[in-house]
Amino acid sequence: MGAVPIQPLPEPSAPSLGIWTDYTKEPWPLGGYAALIAAYVGGTSALLISAAKANKLPQEINVKDILLLGIATHKLTRIITKDWVTSPLRAPFTRYVRSLGAGEQSDESRGSGVRKAIGDLITCPWCSGPWVATTLIGGMLFRPRLTRAIAGMLASVTVSDYLHHVWDFTRAVSKKRVEEG
Repeated sequence: MGAVPIQPLPEPSAPSLGIWTDYTKEPWPLGGYAALIAAYVGGTSALLISAAKANKLPQEINVKDILLLGIATHKLTRIITKDWVTSPLRAPFTRYVRSLGAGEQSDESRGSGVRKAIGDLITCPWCSGPWVATTLIGGMLFRPRLTRAIAGMLASVTVSDYLHHVWDFTRAVSKKRVEEG
């Protein structure tokens, strides 16, 4: 009996995009996005089914809560996607690009597949907004007092941030007037 010849391994090929072929020439992680959609829909469905079974779904959501949660969602998405202090959480999925000032930075997603899709999600305040809003709504359904306290804190920080920008603007205008005499 002779030795069995070792066959060379085939060259790796680019993964097929299947149904997404020719959607874009850009290297978009469509499969990763699909996985994120599945996770979001699955998580949201589980949350709403649990709330319904526990008889926690409200008849309506009042305007005050919508405004509070909207402002809190805005702030929390900025913290998640832009804040310097949360950069270690984004680092496995992103690469630092530049400082934006006021404690914020710009990152870009890196990698491919699900890693890049997560990077895209956590660098985009608009993209992460539904995830944050859904989490806060879940909090309102199961722990409304705690969620209102957290949302109130985030809303207060948002107001403070805008006041800092107004302060900086008025100081710059005042300085310019003094310099112009």
